[in-house]
Amino acid sequence: MSRFRLPSADRLPGVLILVGLIAGLAAVNSPLRPYYDYAHHVSVHLGIGALKAEEPLILWINDGLMVFFFLLVGLEIKRELLAGHLSTTGQAALPAYAAAGGMAVPALIYVALAWPDAAALRGWAIPTATDIVLATSMIALLGARVPSALRAFLLALAIFDDIGAVAIIGLFYGKGLVAAPLAVAGLALLGLWLLNRFAAARLWPYAAVGGLLWAAMLSSGFEPALAGVLIGFAIPLGRAHVGHSPLYRVERKLRPWVSAGVIPLFAFFNAGVAIDATAFDSLLAPPSLGIVLGLFLGKPIGIFGATWAAVRLGAGRLPRGVTWVQIGGVAALAGIGFTMSLFVAALAFPDARLLASAKLAVLRASALSASVGLAALYAADRRAGVSAAAGAQAGDPPRRPAP
Repeated sequence: MSRFRLPSADRLPGVLILVGLIAGLAAVNSPLRPYYDYAHHVSVHLGIGALKAEEPLILWINDGLMVFFFLLVGLEIKRELLAGHLSTTGQAALPAYAAAGGMAVPALIYVALAWPDAAALRGWAIPTATDIVLATSMIALLGARVPSALRAFLLALAIFDDIGAVAIIGLFYGKGLVAAPLAVAGLALLGLWLLNRFAAARLWPYAAVGGLLWAAMLSSGFEPALAGVLIGFAIPLGRAHVGHSPLYRVERKLRPWVSAGVIPLFAFFNAGVAIDATAFDSLLAPPSLGIVLGLFLGKPIGIFGATWAAVRLGAGRLPRGVTWVQIGGVAALAGIGFTMSLFVAALAFPDARLLASAKLAVLRASALSASVGLAALYAADRRAGVSAAAGAQAGDPPRRPAP
């Protein structure tokens, strides 16, 4: 009798996201829907003395809790740029080109389909994002079948994708700017810069000034969750040794809470879509079709095409031991747009009908992308195994795997 095995550490975050997704869909399509809707919209008061704010729970999750997700994104981006897979031009060039293609083509597909509708056009950035947690969790399902160089390429690609998504949210999805809170946010940014400049090792000053930055951005018109990225950029990497690096300390402590709490909670409250006849009818509407085709077709076409062009033009080279079939599989997996796509959809569509159809389209495209990407990577591994076996029968010496 086989024993139950818990998911490994690299797969667990993806499993928890899927649990949150399934739980949200089940709740909203069952007799529990009134309770789900109540929790979704219940008013939550936060404040001290005269400083008070009252918003629905879903807004506190998206604008408040998600700041920790973006903080983790900022820490990952900084670490990779300074001491990781993106620390040299040679390492960063190919995934940077791939990410650019993977954002441009889906946006063009969406705009071409939604062009006549001004309200629908606000969603042009929804299919440009890749969910780094789910994509890397999916590739982890294949274990040793996927070479480490391919995992590094996907991680670097997703990091550049996150940089693009953060820039898009900041530039195109802010609200009307308010001068006074904007000035306070500027002072908070100056404070974070000074803390970084003098390499402050204690973390509480970053938390205090970062909290002020978030509160100011909440009132200024900028997307407040992006305060997390700015705080992450400010925390110094310090000495390379993990135990002495403020950045590594924050990342190590924060990751389990974000993976096991923040993102699954976000998935639960943002993936709840009523699935009925009208929902399926909307899948053929231009916005939904633009999201599905953008993620499922535009992402792999843009990533594969940009990678191929960069290699052909000498602007980059394939990682050692990686084949074009594997690049195609990773390009398909990048069509999993779940967390960031849903976040952008919530910003782009205040209309509940458009938002519901966008969520359903993101879920459909992400499921298709995951299926095709995993199948392509599995087929590439089988093909490599057959080639190796044929070579062994012919008397060729076995090939050592690329490091």
